[in-house]
Formats: sequence, C-alpha cells, structure tokens
Amino acid sequence: MARIDVDAHVDETEATWSFLTESERRHTPVCTDPGVPTVPGDRRPHRLWLIDGGTRLRRWRDDVRTGTVQATRELTDIPARLAHMDELNVDVQVLYPTLFLGGFTARAEVDTALTGAYNRWMADATQTSGGRLRWVALAPMLDIDEAVNQLRWAKENGACGVMKKGIECGRSASDPYFFPLYEEASRLDIPVCIHTGTGNPPTSGADIGGRFNAIAAFTDLAMSDVPDRFPELRVGWIETGASWVPFLMADLIAKAQKLTFHPFDYRSDLFRNCRFYVACDTTDDLPYILSFGTEDSLMIGTDYTHADQSAELHALDVIERREAEGEIPEGVAKKIIDENPRRFYGI
Repeated sequence: MARIDVDAHVDETEATWSFLTESERRHTPVCTDPGVPTVPGDRRPHRLWLIDGGTRLRRWRDDVRTGTVQATRELTDIPARLAHMDELNVDVQVLYPTLFLGGFTARAEVDTALTGAYNRWMADATQTSGGRLRWVALAPMLDIDEAVNQLRWAKENGACGVMKKGIECGRSASDPYFFPLYEEASRLDIPVCIHTGTGNPPTSGADIGGRFNAIAAFTDLAMSDVPDRFPELRVGWIETGASWVPFLMADLIAKAQKLTFHPFDYRSDLFRNCRFYVACDTTDDLPYILSFGTEDSLMIGTDYTHADQSAELHALDVIERREAEGEIPEGVAKKIIDENPRRFYGI
C-alpha cells in the first residue's frame, strides 16, 4: 500500500520569481524583510510580499512548531525533503502553494505572470524526486483562455491537479465562465482541487474566510448541471476538513424537497455519482461522515510546512490507528490513505 499525503505545501521564495520570463520581470514581487519583530516581545519578523501595488504576508516559520526546516519548506534540498517523508512513512506528497492561497492582484497580466512562474518553478524543483513530489498547478483565473493554456503546459510537465477557490473572480464555482477549464481538465484527466483560501484580491473587500470560501462550492456544484455536463470531471475539497459534510448534505436534501421554484436533480450516492472527494481532518467524526456515502471519497493530508488547525504531520498514522482501534471499518484506512487519493489525482 502506498501512503499519499494529499495536501502538503511549499513556501515561495525569490527563486520562484526567477522563472518569470524577461517581459514579465516588471511584475516581480519584492519582499520587505525588516529583520526585527513588529510587535515588542514577538520574535517573528513581519515580512511582506509587495505585489502589484498591494501586500501579501510572507510567512515566517518556526522549525519546532511546524516540524520542518527551511530547506524542505522551500524545496532547496529535495533529498532532505524525501528523507523527511521517509521518516514520516509517506510515499508521495501532493504540493500546494502558500502565497497563492489568497488573491493577490486584480490584473490578468500579473495573474498570468506569477502563476506561470510558480508552475515552472514547481516543475523544475520536483523533477528529481522520482515522482514522490507531485504538484497541483495554478491557473490564472482572470484570463480563462490563459488558464486553459497553462493547465495544458502543467499537465505535460508533471502536474496532477489544478487548484481553484470556491469563489473567485467574483463568480461561483458553477459559473459558465469556468467551463473551458473544466472541459480541459476533463480531457486531460486532471482533477479540480478546491483548496481553502480566498479568491479575490486583498483590496476588493468582497470575500469570505478560507474554509467557507471553499465549501461554498459544494452546494453550488451539487445543485448545478456541472457533474452531468462534465461526466469525467473530478472535484476535491482540500484542507477543508469533512465535518461540514453532514450539515450541507442535510441542507441539500431539504432544498431538493422544498425549493419547488428551483428544482434540481438530487443525485443519490452523491459523492460517487458526482465524483466529489474530500480531504478530512484527523479530528473529524469519521464514523458519522462515512454514513453519508463518503467511503470512496475521503482522503487525508498533513498540511506539511504550515502550522494551523489542519496541520498534523502524522495524519496518515492517526487514520490507521483509528481503524486499528475499531473506530472506522476495516479497509477504510487504505482507501483514505491510498486508493482514493490515487484515483483522485491519477497517481
């Protein structure tokens, strides 16, 4: 059995922007690093990325708290990262960004430049990992045609998914604006990965919190014709946990029964029929969540490099232990750790 970490991260560095093309270098983010704490008594320097006239936080990491070191977080030492994966008994990590979890510009040309640089950086950095470091591509959603072009390039260069926010470009996930991306993802057999995060630029004032942004897409997609229009498309919710599943499923059933002015096809065995996947947390009530037909849809990630409520370096071990203790049925741990993520990411 392979052990697949479906949600690990990297921290962008100046090396990321070295992959900008010559004509794009005018968009290079600049880091302000005062080297001193902003708040007295706080040893963390307040670092910012200056991007397109705005600012985004450049994360400062504590090695002890994250259980990682700078060289593994920033992919400057691939053998060290693989060795750490060996210590964690992880065969494959699927990598997501850090900076790009939030909107950073309202201009399509900047979006295209920076997401393209990130994709080229990831393709270059992971090529010596022997397939153990897989990555999810970024798409410049402000230019959907360019998003499709970058997805094609990313697939050809090792990407195993494309990241999306639940709400971005001021549009819901079922908006026809995104259909060209869904069509191409289906053709390329690559999943759409709805990661927790915010989808609009920081100055727009029109966004909701990270997890809420992501799960907003669940009801939206389930009530739409997207699963039928794109019958090969796989969609996953990453770093959202799965505790929302019972609530939104109950809400969806109620809508199907009572919203006669907005009829929709409530699909029985919804997760399988819609090809929906969810990365759970180790703290989720898995026996209850499994009762909603999610056995072939649940996955697990460590949130490697981060140190928030989703972070658990030994998440895969926790799932196996919960099965060994009889909390979840026999065979489910293998599905969560191996079979479901393998099917979702096409590994």
